[in-house]
Order: sequence, then C-alpha cells, then structure tokens
Amino acid sequence: MRQLGTTPRSRFWWHYLEMVVAMLIGMGVFWPVWVGLFAAIGRPDLLDRGDVAAVQMALNMTAGMAIWMKIRGHRWQDIVEMSIAMSAPFFVLLVPHWLGLLSAGALMLAAHTLMFVTMLLAMWWRKDVYTADHASHAHGHHVRGAAVNVPR
Repeated sequence: MRQLGTTPRSRFWWHYLEMVVAMLIGMGVFWPVWVGLFAAIGRPDLLDRGDVAAVQMALNMTAGMAIWMKIRGHRWQDIVEMSIAMSAPFFVLLVPHWLGLLSAGALMLAAHTLMFVTMLLAMWWRKDVYTADHASHAHGHHVRGAAVNVPR
C-alpha cells in the first residue's frame, strides 16, 4: 500500500491524517460492540455515564488507530507508544471528573483536544518513524534515533 507523502514533512502529516481517519472509523465500528455488551449484561445505562463514555471512546479510537498502524507495518513499540499518547488524556482527566471538577462534556472536550496534542508530541518524539515512508516500516528500514529534519 503506497503512501501519498513524498517528503519527510508530507509523510509526517499523512501519518497523522491516516491515524485520525482510523480513529474515526474505530469510533463507528466499535460503538455497536459496547452497546451490545452493555445490553447483554443488562446495563445499557452505563453508556450514559461520562466516565464510561470517555473510556469507551478512548478504547474505540485507540483500537482503530492501532489496527491501522499494524496494517501499515508499524512495530508494536510504535503502536503502544501512540496508544498511550492517545488514551492518556482520557484516563488522566477522569480524576478531575470524579472529583466533580469537570462535567462529562468538559471531560470529553478536554480529552479529545489534548489527545490531538499528545499524538503530535509522540510523533515529534519519534519523527524518524513518522517521516519515513510506510514501506520502510514493513521492512524495518527506518532507524530509531536517527537525526531527521523536523517537519514544520
């Protein structure tokens, strides 16, 4: 499968865009699984809770992104790092939500906003991976820690 970006900068942004699209697909594909699961245990009302909704949202998006990264040939280490970067804002913000400092809506808005930032930070940290062509992921050609000009 070919990647559209031809320069390190464009490959970086294509990686980001692909992950965002995969996250959106994950939300749509996995939402019915949660609905069915909670209906099966007789607790469909749990999806109305802000904390449960935040956790399932984080898991749905992370699963979609992780599956796509694996399809594109990323190493498990890259997938785990990005999964942590994506889901951390949701889990960290559960504490202020439970303390009554964030409403369910504020939790979702803040977590989604921070997630896009933490994803970019993780990509920046591993720019050697995210500026490389996808073909190099599958063949292990990208070099960890290599100095790469950073896209702006």
